[in-house]
Parts: sequence; structure tokens; C-alpha cells
Amino acid sequence: MADEIKSLDDLKSAVTAAAPVVAEAAPRTPQRDKQGRSYATGKRKDAVARVWIKPGSGKVTVNGKEMAVYFARPVLQMILRQPFTIANVEGQFDVVATVAGGGLSGQAGAVKHGISKALQLYEPGLRGALKAAGFLTRDSRVVERKKYGKAKARRSFQFSKR
Repeated sequence: MADEIKSLDDLKSAVTAAAPVVAEAAPRTPQRDKQGRSYATGKRKDAVARVWIKPGSGKVTVNGKEMAVYFARPVLQMILRQPFTIANVEGQFDVVATVAGGGLSGQAGAVKHGISKALQLYEPGLRGALKAAGFLTRDSRVVERKKYGKAKARRSFQFSKR
């Protein structure tokens, strides 16, 4: 033991000298295809959405139909607009989505997840706002399966004493 540590200052200098230099992560690069689009897959319940975004006028097409036609309920349309509102890019991107499986609510959530992922791939600077809002996290809640001997997943049959 040539260099013995006798004080806290000696310990601090020994630790900082021995600590490896951590290189900062390289900044994220935008991921776009030849047509200038970004692609992402969104999932929610049993629904899976394939989403392409590109700069445009804010037109949203789902399975070949306008958003207002496919998602007739205003709540579902609001869910689809949330990522753009959080990122402050309303009306700047066109969205083309194909979605399959599940019901309308799950499909709207899947398209929202896909739009959020595609936005952060197109413009990596938007990642912080989308992540803070929780839009990049897949909502993993799915319907619980029915068990044998039960009326539903957990509900028992009605008890009858006689």
C-alpha cells in the first residue's frame, strides 16, 4: 500500500482519479424513409396500429377514412389529437394509419401511441414532452381471461342455499 488514504480529501481525490470517464450519449437522429415519413407501431388492448406521419396540413386518415368518419365520437378524436397538442405541432403533420383488432376505444389508443412514437422518431426534440405526458409508454392493461368454474374472470355463480 504505497499511497495510503488518511483523510476524506485523500479518499475523494482517489475516487475521482479512479472514476471512468463516461461519454455522453450521442444525440438522437431523426428516422425518416425516402418519402420523408416516420413509421411507428402503436398498441392498446387487442388493437395494433401502423402509423406513418409526414409534414402536411394536419389531415388524419385511418383505414382509408377521415378521422371524423372512422372515429365518430368526439372523445376518440380528442385522444388522437393529444400528442400533437402536447408537442405544439397541431396541423403540421399528415397521418396515415391502419389499425386492426379490438374495439374503437382500443384502436384510438393504439393510433395515439403510434402517433406519439412516430413524432419522436421524426423530431427527437419532442421526446421529452411526449415522454413526460406518458404517451410513449404502452398501456399494457388487457382484459383478463375467463376461468373455468366462474361466471366471468372473477365473478362466481350465484350461491343458492336451497
